[in-house]
Amino acid sequence: MKTILLERFGLDQLSVQQQPVPALKSGEVRVRTAACGVNPIDWKTCSGGGAAPFIGELPFIPGWELSGTVDAVAEDVTTLKVGDRVLGLLRFPERAGCYAEYVAAPASELARCPDALELIPAGGLALAGLTAWQALFDKGNLQPGQRVLITAAAGGVGHLAVQLAKWQGAYVIATASAHNHDWLQQLGADQCIDYNDGVLADQVQDVDLILDGIGGDSGEASLACLASNGVLVTLPSVTKDQLIAAGDIQAKRVEPLRVTANGKQLAELAQLCAAGTVKLTIAATLPLEDAGKAFADSASGHTRGKIILTV
Repeated sequence: MKTILLERFGLDQLSVQQQPVPALKSGEVRVRTAACGVNPIDWKTCSGGGAAPFIGELPFIPGWELSGTVDAVAEDVTTLKVGDRVLGLLRFPERAGCYAEYVAAPASELARCPDALELIPAGGLALAGLTAWQALFDKGNLQPGQRVLITAAAGGVGHLAVQLAKWQGAYVIATASAHNHDWLQQLGADQCIDYNDGVLADQVQDVDLILDGIGGDSGEASLACLASNGVLVTLPSVTKDQLIAAGDIQAKRVEPLRVTANGKQLAELAQLCAAGTVKLTIAATLPLEDAGKAFADSASGHTRGKIILTV
């Protein structure tokens, strides 16, 4: 089968190579991949950062999310059958190998893809969608009528979080460059702020929840926007300790998040997408062979929505 393989760390070390089709273990199904999503964690890991400590020795097939069709089923799996259309976030942060024609996947981490949802966009939904879901609802306990600030709102996680927060009945404040404001308002943002336009805390105060997609000094500065009983959920793991320490000094709650696979949550999210309540914006669709270009585009930090590789 065709795969993207990393034999040494570095974004110039990706190559297209043939590998054996994976055998099934107990609890697994084999998926014939239709599409897989590109996320910052992918290129960060291939550069030697990100989830590199969790993937074991090289070589490594990148990718943690996919969509496709079930091709084979282990004897003990009863929830899925050959021919089912599925999507999933697999084994994160350990290796999952989604940048391949076939993937052996835990059945419990997959959700059926609704008939109204096409497989190509479904391939980019799981990681960003579950990250947004778990940040807003599991860590943030977002309630109707609350005020939520979403930074990096035009990105893969951010633009889904805007829609999910609005679906929950929150007042949504989004930070993004000015050219993305009209689009974010169409997605449900009640207020948009240009991150280049002055001090954020001068424009926003007393929010109940901050979804921090930037981290570092920017994430720390956004604490000034948080109500005393609010919570900031930070996504970048490399700066989480900095933000937790800053929160302790200011007596404000900071929660880090590492997304986890959850088939039940993903099924609900997929239904919202199938109904048109949540829309995944696709920045670009590229063939699997162009994974290196996709990584470079994602690393630029200026994509709107998700980049998807087709297989």
